[in-house]
Amino acid sequence: MDINFELYKVFYHVAQSLSFSTASERLCISQSAVSQSIRSLEEKFNCKLFLRNSKHVALTQEGLLLFKHIEQAFNFIKSGEQGIQEMHSLKYGTVRIGASDTICKYYLLPYLKKFNQLYPQIKIQVTNRTSPRCLELLNSGFVDIAVINLPLKTGLENAVVKKIKAIQDVFIAGPNFSGLKGQKIPLPELARYPLLMLEKDTVTRKFFDDFLGSHGVRIVPEIELGSVDLLVEMTRIGLGISFVMENAVEKELAADEVFVVTTKEKIPSRKLGVITNARIPVPVAAEKFIEVIDK
Repeated sequence: MDINFELYKVFYHVAQSLSFSTASERLCISQSAVSQSIRSLEEKFNCKLFLRNSKHVALTQEGLLLFKHIEQAFNFIKSGEQGIQEMHSLKYGTVRIGASDTICKYYLLPYLKKFNQLYPQIKIQVTNRTSPRCLELLNSGFVDIAVINLPLKTGLENAVVKKIKAIQDVFIAGPNFSGLKGQKIPLPELARYPLLMLEKDTVTRKFFDDFLGSHGVRIVPEIELGSVDLLVEMTRIGLGISFVMENAVEKELAADEVFVVTTKEKIPSRKLGVITNARIPVPVAAEKFIEVIDK
C-alpha cells in the first residue's frame, strides 16, 4: 500500500494529542488540511481511525493499532535525527536511559553525576520501569539503553548485552528474628518464616523463585511489593525476612537495623547489564554514558 508519509505525520500528531487543532498548530497547517489528510488516510484503509464529535476525539480500535506502529516509527526517526546531530558534537543532545528505581538509586546515581560533570550540556532522561518494561521501551525506540538485572530473556532478537557489574542478593531480617544470627539456615526451614518479596513481574523475584525451586522449595510470600525500599523498611520493623540486593541495605547493615540471614545453600551472584538494540544506532551521548559506567 503506497501512502504518502505526510499523511502518517498528520495522523501521528492528531493521535498523540487527540486534537485536530493542536495537530494543526504543531504542523503549521490549517485545521481543514488536517481533517482532509485524516479523511484521505481513512479512505485508503477503508475504515474509521478516529471517533469525532463536537467536543471529543478518540481513536478507534483500528486507529489504536496504527498509532502503536506509527509511534514506534517516529521514535526511530527521532533517534536517527538525534544520532546524526550528536556525531559531530557532544555540546548538546540527550541520553535516554531505562532502569528500575532500585538500579537508579543503588547503582546509577554516581555515574549520572560523573557523566553530568563530564558532559554538562547533555541532557539525561531516565525512565524508571521494571527491567522487562525497560526492554519494551528499548525495543520501541523510547530509550537508547536499558540498564537491567540479569539473567533475563531479552525477547529482542537484536539485543546487545554488556555485563557491567556483579551483584549479590541476600536474605535480611530485623531484630525480631535475632535468633537466626550466626546460624546457617536451610532453605526449607527459612521458608517457614514470613517472607517479604518483590512482585512476580520483576527479574529479582524470578531469580528468587528459580533459586528456591532448584532446591525443591516453594513459598507463598507473606507480602509482595513493587519497591525494594518498602521491603527494607518492613523488614526493619520486624514484619518478616526479605530477599534484596546487598547494595540496597548497606546503611541498614552498618547501623545494625537489619542483619544478613546466612543460608546453608549458597546464593549465586548475578550481573547488571547494559542492553542496546542493534537495529537502532546508539547515539554518541549514550555510547559515552556506557563508557562512563563501564570504567
